[in-house]
Amino acid sequence: MKIEKVLNNNVVMCRNEHDQEIVAMGKGLAFQRKSGDEIDVSKIEKTFVLQNHDIVEKLAKLLEDTSEFYLSISSKVLEYAKTQLPNKLDDFLYVALTDHLSFAISRHKQGIQFKNALLWEIRKYYKKEFQVALKALDIIEQETGIRLDENEAASIALHLVNGQLSGDDMASTVQITKMVNDILNIVKYHFKMELDETSLNYERFLTHLRFFGMRYMRNETSFDSIDDFFHGQIKLKYSEAYMCTQKVATYLKNELGWEISKEEEIYLTVHIHRVTNRHLLNQKVK
Repeated sequence: MKIEKVLNNNVVMCRNEHDQEIVAMGKGLAFQRKSGDEIDVSKIEKTFVLQNHDIVEKLAKLLEDTSEFYLSISSKVLEYAKTQLPNKLDDFLYVALTDHLSFAISRHKQGIQFKNALLWEIRKYYKKEFQVALKALDIIEQETGIRLDENEAASIALHLVNGQLSGDDMASTVQITKMVNDILNIVKYHFKMELDETSLNYERFLTHLRFFGMRYMRNETSFDSIDDFFHGQIKLKYSEAYMCTQKVATYLKNELGWEISKEEEIYLTVHIHRVTNRHLLNQKVK
């Protein structure tokens, strides 16, 4: 197996027997080696496959100033995350998470701690990612002896959320999280109720809102494929939920300049009805 690119003394890029581009790590793996040299496979301690060549270039740039030790930690975190999360993770996470962990641990050593303003929302709306991030704190502690707090878990979780959006940047992820939180608050205030966060309907609503936000960030227009009669029937059948949807639509237009389609109105109305209906039925029984 030949070296295609030396990233640093301990990390190289090469190709495996399936002609896949891989990053190989090992102490002294690339010492006094150059592109085209045969790799000493006995020194390889860890490998991972990268689908995007541009990621390798970015990783090489990062490793000019950052120890591959943090890449090793990141790869362990991502290996675990891949077994727990439903969507494929973007390879760029190897770069983003390595960079983040290096900075976070450096800050910790200097006694500098940041509060994550979205901790509460992330823990609440991205439960799977947050649980993986808590496990990441365990992995980091095992490797470094340093225990980072939940604020860092929230930041790691955001990277994992972002990594499942395939190409959207962190600012987009933060904006989507805020959008989800604002819409849920509109629903709560309109119906004057707390939502059952353990219900399947709540999980479905959250999922819809996340992808709803993703479509906005990517400028993916939803074309109306539902006729006016069906729209009118939904509006009549779920009148209270539709009124709430109109408040959401006003918020989106005023805050983001986004005018949603009738099709989106229907989806939102149905989800809002489902997530609030059981509570309203219980109130009537009382």
